[in-house]
Amino acid sequence: MNAEIIAVGSELLLGQIVNSNARFISQQLAELGINVFFHTVVGDNPDRLSSAIEIAEKRSNLIIFTGGLGPTKDDLTKETIARHIGKTLVMDQEALESIELYFKKGNRVMTENNKKQALVIEGSTILPNHHGMAPGMMIGNGDCLYMLLPGPPKEMEPMFSKFGTAALSKQVKTEEKIVSRVLRFFGIGEAALETEIDDLIEQQTNPTIAPLAADGECTLRLTAKHRDLDTAELMLDEVEANINSRVGQFLYGYNNTSLVAELMKVLKEKNVTTSAAESLTGGLFQEELTSFPGVSAVFKGGVVCYTNEVKKNVLKVKHETIEKYGVVSKECARELAENVAALVSADIGISFTGVAGPDELEGKPVGTVFIGISIKGKPTVVEKLELGGSREAIRSRSVKFGCYYLIKHLKESQRAN
Repeated sequence: MNAEIIAVGSELLLGQIVNSNARFISQQLAELGINVFFHTVVGDNPDRLSSAIEIAEKRSNLIIFTGGLGPTKDDLTKETIARHIGKTLVMDQEALESIELYFKKGNRVMTENNKKQALVIEGSTILPNHHGMAPGMMIGNGDCLYMLLPGPPKEMEPMFSKFGTAALSKQVKTEEKIVSRVLRFFGIGEAALETEIDDLIEQQTNPTIAPLAADGECTLRLTAKHRDLDTAELMLDEVEANINSRVGQFLYGYNNTSLVAELMKVLKEKNVTTSAAESLTGGLFQEELTSFPGVSAVFKGGVVCYTNEVKKNVLKVKHETIEKYGVVSKECARELAENVAALVSADIGISFTGVAGPDELEGKPVGTVFIGISIKGKPTVVEKLELGGSREAIRSRSVKFGCYYLIKHLKESQRAN
């Protein structure tokens, strides 16, 4: 089965929102063994959408549409498809009752045009919407299968995961099982990673290796096909072992994890508490960490110390340190990390200080970053970075490096003991 994803919405063409739906659906289809060869974006225009459908039908036997199922006049996806395949729209009573209940729960008045969202193509399989109003649907026409999904990701993703994949699984005629595993790397660039495993990528057949770049990180998606699931897993194990023999020192986790999630695991496993002093990052590290439930067990607190006065008066960085070395220095990072841990009685202190830009500071170029890590009973370590990119990218990557280095030094301290 070869698929094409058609995203409907003029806001996509205007660059007002990013087409994240296509990425999500492509990833899910890969798990089902369905090839995606084309992504199309078309505005809220029935003639142009009809033209896009005609083109897609010539090269794909599964067409998935996102967007255009809402209550307004420019939401014309299902009307256009129904007309294209010679079907009518009918009211789905269950969907209508669900929409009415949605408004009732929100104590809102339901306008007449919202009933439009309960219209579905006659004969289609309905995909319930448990996170919004407009249902999705799937219908076949000749050799082609159409699936219609809502545009908002918060509605589309759970609908597709719960109902769409199940519906498609019945259509995919294969006895092979497909197993995927995502390897997540940090501290190595995408080009360097691919260079190290270039021969493995060139020789890939089954399992396949798909390199992906992801917000300052690198990921590899490994996918194996076999009739037996255990055999497929063993195939992935073998490929992963080959990859790790070359770049395993940069592997930090699997699938949907993140650096901060892995840090949370390590902190909980070791039963230690941490604290943070943030100048450069302005609280981003603490924001990331405190987004996890139960964080109070491992995070005592922190200080956003953007000015020199706060560094000196609250975190007791010596006046001599700032005068002699500056705030963008390993000496300042060391004192910040040690002093914030002492201030809140934490086992660990981590500090971030540097130059995010757009101008240099204290004669140091934009992207200069110092991360201090103070672990109780161990010598304080300061890591220096030279990062590129925008102000936002430097701050975001600094937080990732902070998590990475903290995980690294905690694991090293465990091995030393």
